[in-house]
Amino acid sequence: MASPISFYLLLLSLLAQTHLSLSTAYPAIGRRSVPDVHDLLPSYNLPKGIVPDNVKSYTLSPTGEFTIELESSCYVHFDELVYYEKTIRGKLSYGAVHDVSGIQAKMLFLWLPVTGIQVDEKSGMVQFFVGALSKTLPAYQFQDIPVCRSKPLLRADPIASI
Repeated sequence: MASPISFYLLLLSLLAQTHLSLSTAYPAIGRRSVPDVHDLLPSYNLPKGIVPDNVKSYTLSPTGEFTIELESSCYVHFDELVYYEKTIRGKLSYGAVHDVSGIQAKMLFLWLPVTGIQVDEKSGMVQFFVGALSKTLPAYQFQDIPVCRSKPLLRADPIASI
């Protein structure tokens, strides 16, 4: 039978390995605790408000590939109505998100997939790549974490401003 000291050494070894794997999975934060995804985004020069408030969990690989799980799919209204699926995927790099899936924006009367997001630090603008089009919006619109809604609301709806 193993002694209690051997058990504690084994447990400490496992905890040390877990801590090392977390710190390499999140290079921008080093050895600090793993943050909420909204706190992680600014360390990649992205506004925290590009992801809605109902995040259930997320993963981020050392290569920047990520998956964000939301509690449910939902709508957020920026300048355009945006739909977030329950699972969002993409590749994160400094100032940009590429190969995005799980986000759609309503432009005119069509729902188009958001395929990328890029921040221009000098101009303070965020560019969204939607299908073959792109839309540039001021970064300040994304400083607050948006509330996820189960139904789309029109701008004129008084509840939308709450």
